Amino acid sequence: MPAPISNTVSTRFLVLSDTHNFEFEADTTSHLPFHLPVSKVDVLLHCGDLTHCGGSSSYQKALKMLGAIDAELKLVIAGNHDLDLDKHYWANQLDEDDRSEDHLLAVNVVTGQPAVEAGVTYLEEGTYTFTLKNGAMLRVYASPYSPAFCDWAFADERSEDRYNEDHQVAERVKSIAKHLISSFPNVDVVMTHGPPKGILDECLEGGVGCKNLLQALGRAEPRMHCLGHIHESNGAEVMDWGSRVSMRSTRGNEELGKQEGVRNAYPESVKPSLIDGEQSLVINAAIINGKNEPTNAPWLVDLDLPSAPKH
Repeated sequence: MPAPISNTVSTRFLVLSDTHNFEFEADTTSHLPFHLPVSKVDVLLHCGDLTHCGGSSSYQKALKMLGAIDAELKLVIAGNHDLDLDKHYWANQLDEDDRSEDHLLAVNVVTGQPAVEAGVTYLEEGTYTFTLKNGAMLRVYASPYSPAFCDWAFADERSEDRYNEDHQVAERVKSIAKHLISSFPNVDVVMTHGPPKGILDECLEGGVGCKNLLQALGRAEPRMHCLGHIHESNGAEVMDWGSRVSMRSTRGNEELGKQEGVRNAYPESVKPSLIDGEQSLVINAAIINGKNEPTNAPWLVDLDLPSAPKH
């Protein structure tokens, strides 16, 4: 069993996803579970689907909503509904002449002055390191991609693996990784839009999660993996990865020790007791439910992060 890290800093996260043009109601007595005021946190994580189908004005509204939340660091990725943020999809799936301009306008909103004013950092696929004011170091892997689903943006073929190298992929799967997920202990938090196979991925079509992502999580064993995409599977589980297996094998759900689900205590926080290097808190934080109604609360999570190196 890996020894727990002794030098850690408790850090509070607000985790949400799939807000789909959600706006706070002016009335602070709103019956919705996600309403103002929101508790101050160290880090806000939004796991994609800011909008219904993109559009600069919709991103501006989403940034205004996020700007109303008090957080030192606000990290946002795109989702499959944020169509014009996916340059490849926008250029190749749709044939109007001004698509490239639409894409640039969308990117300029989520990375430009509106994002600066909201305190938001937009993450494309890759690994990022941040040092927080509380002295913690946060290493985040981010990816907006999920398996192809109803012809939306940021879609992967299931036979192509963007998270693992050639020697790490499952059989009959090809690595297309440009920004792979690092193995333990190099990532604290994984942010993806879609779920891994068999974990918080159930909808009417069945389990639609990504086997390749599951394979990578078994290597990375992050403290937390946050996601959205599948509205019906909002919830959290503590995953026990158990003994390590060959990098070329595919972990079936039967090989995972799925502990009892974690209850969302919002507006109170949850603080899972995790064994570093063996367990991960996995959260599907979709605000919208299966009927596309904003009935779910975000998640407040207290997570122990490693202290930043002293210079």
